[in-house]
Amino acid sequence: MTDTADLKTRLIEQALAEGFVACRICRPWDVPEVPGRLQAFLDAGYHGQMGWMADRTAWRGDPAQLWPEARSVIMLAESYTPDADPMAVVGQSDLGAISVYARNKDYHDLVKKRLKRLARWLIAETGDDTAVKVFVDTAPVPEKPLAQAAGLGWQGKHTNLVSRDFGNWAFIGSVFTTLELPADTRERDHCGSCRSCLTACPTDAFPAPYQLDARRCISYLTIEHKGPVDMDLRSKLGNRIYGCDDCLAACPWNKFAVAASDLRYGAREELNAPKLVELAALDDAGFRAFFSGSPIKRIGRDRFVRNVMYAIGNSGDASLCPAAQDLVEDPDPTVAEAARWAVDRLQGDVT
Repeated sequence: MTDTADLKTRLIEQALAEGFVACRICRPWDVPEVPGRLQAFLDAGYHGQMGWMADRTAWRGDPAQLWPEARSVIMLAESYTPDADPMAVVGQSDLGAISVYARNKDYHDLVKKRLKRLARWLIAETGDDTAVKVFVDTAPVPEKPLAQAAGLGWQGKHTNLVSRDFGNWAFIGSVFTTLELPADTRERDHCGSCRSCLTACPTDAFPAPYQLDARRCISYLTIEHKGPVDMDLRSKLGNRIYGCDDCLAACPWNKFAVAASDLRYGAREELNAPKLVELAALDDAGFRAFFSGSPIKRIGRDRFVRNVMYAIGNSGDASLCPAAQDLVEDPDPTVAEAARWAVDRLQGDVT
């Protein structure tokens, strides 16, 4: 008979050896608050164009329904703490600001490989009767509530996971298993009266603490949103062309941030501070080649270059006007409209 306490100890040791910064355990049914919070989010329309969030709400709201045979959820955190000021590029007129997590390899691939290795280790230790499923941000799994239930951290006022041990620069992965493993204690909220993340948001995307209106979030607008961005939000994007780190970077708990264990989370030089004029010139083939292996590749050339046009329009740098002018007749109507907006703004025709 397996000593589950000893197994858990060895599991945590193995997880840390794999490069995870923390490993905790909860039950699939330890998040009873999720259905109500999810429904309130959807009812308010905060999900915007992310229709997939309204799909399979039974699974997304109740992990126990996702895989009824599961008895434990192993929650893991992997640090991607930047090795330099993540905000250094923000506001530089001729450069594009890319979210820290997307400046190199796709984290989905890196984290999933570690999860699979850990899952194989668990099966080898316990026998073929053990069943496992691994998830990284691509299934209807409420990862952040589960992470809090397992004691990894808590959902801060910016709705992201925060830890007293490693800050908030971390990816979350999970291993569901049929094994009965000792559960950890739920983490409580340690935000206190701090509002740093809320006041840092350029677009006022937080209607209240612990609530996010994705329709105003720069990460949503530059990644998930299809078509033109509302006029009143474009100027607030600044030079952010993929994602946004403002609320994460503002969190005081990052004084405990842990260095990333994988060098592939370090920024590729060409993505650390890319020149807008060069990004604007990318055609579809050039875009796919330049962003090979990057999560940025998933949004496609047109949406990305649309973002670049907004950044050029916000730059106040007239020398970038020709780069926008070259795209005013782009085959993609959203890119063409963004380019015309950028030209007009640089020429002082719009605000």
